[in-house]
Amino acid sequence: MNEKQQKLDQRYMRMARIWAENSYCERRKVGALLIKDKMIISDGYNGTPSGFENICEDENNVSKPYVLHAEANAISKIARSHNSSDNSTLYVTASPCIECAKLIIQAGIKRVVYGEKYRIMDGVELLERAGIEVLFLEF
Repeated sequence: MNEKQQKLDQRYMRMARIWAENSYCERRKVGALLIKDKMIISDGYNGTPSGFENICEDENNVSKPYVLHAEANAISKIARSHNSSDNSTLYVTASPCIECAKLIIQAGIKRVVYGEKYRIMDGVELLERAGIEVLFLEF
């Protein structure tokens, strides 16, 4: 990978971390940016669906089952727009879970850059199996 791409990756990852600050989740704040041709085509952070209360955890501090992940929010947004995520890069502050990995594959995303390893790495393994370039960019 060339130096210019490394700098872009670092810059977009910093932006994804800032975007994560929009999350109302207490346990973990995750941000995602979808980039194509050096343009942000979508963004997302983890949280409840539109119209729901902005409370992600229950009284036991467990994430509610309907909380959307940052990647799913970014992919859902692009699906509602007139843009295409084909051949785009997804920057996400935490490694994708298996469910988000399936969405990433189906959305035609060709590259995923993530900044924090989650305890379960099956999503990353699935992305690699699908031939998607995956890069861990520690921050």
